[in-house]
Amino acid sequence: MKAYKIPEATVQRLSIYSRFLHQLMQEGSETVSSGEIAEGVGVSSAQVRKDLAYFGEFGTRGVGYKVDELYGHIMKILGLDRQWNAIIIGAGKLGSALALYQGFADRGFNVKAVLDIDPGIIGTKLDGIQVEALGKLAQRVKEQNINIGVITVPASVAQDVTDELIEAGVKAILNFSPRILRVPPDVVLRNVDLSVNLEVLSFNLAFNHR
Repeated sequence: MKAYKIPEATVQRLSIYSRFLHQLMQEGSETVSSGEIAEGVGVSSAQVRKDLAYFGEFGTRGVGYKVDELYGHIMKILGLDRQWNAIIIGAGKLGSALALYQGFADRGFNVKAVLDIDPGIIGTKLDGIQVEALGKLAQRVKEQNINIGVITVPASVAQDVTDELIEAGVKAILNFSPRILRVPPDVVLRNVDLSVNLEVLSFNLAFNHR
């Protein structure tokens, strides 16, 4: 199996399936059908079966899936059966909120360092993590075995920060800045532009009222 052959939309749905299955586990459910998963997350049962088929055969025909087993399989597929260390560059309002967000740790993503260039912010603490100077980037990546870089800096310096992360050996970057970044083929980049999502909402609101 080559990861690049798996549609990105499938990976995103797997993440949603895992959350739904975790919810079922908390409710005490032991088995679930593809139809029940589909209804729970808002897709077709055929889509659920197709997404899972990329990774093997799960469940029993006529019976369905064991909730805990399927959850475990999906978590392993997503790489969430292990811990990942992250560094946040930019300790402004967004960066601080991300550093304080407990949901990351719950899914195995551990924020190990937060860096900034503002003397007024450097030295403050975010949930026990002291904000440090950007100059510590390479050192912290090495010492903390950083896998993921999270960028929350202004667009004007986002590419410079990205270059520093890549030079330090970081192979996965989550970009919250509104700038299109350039990365080499061996670096995975995900862009999270909140305004784009708002514009999708505005499009749908406007389109439905035409």
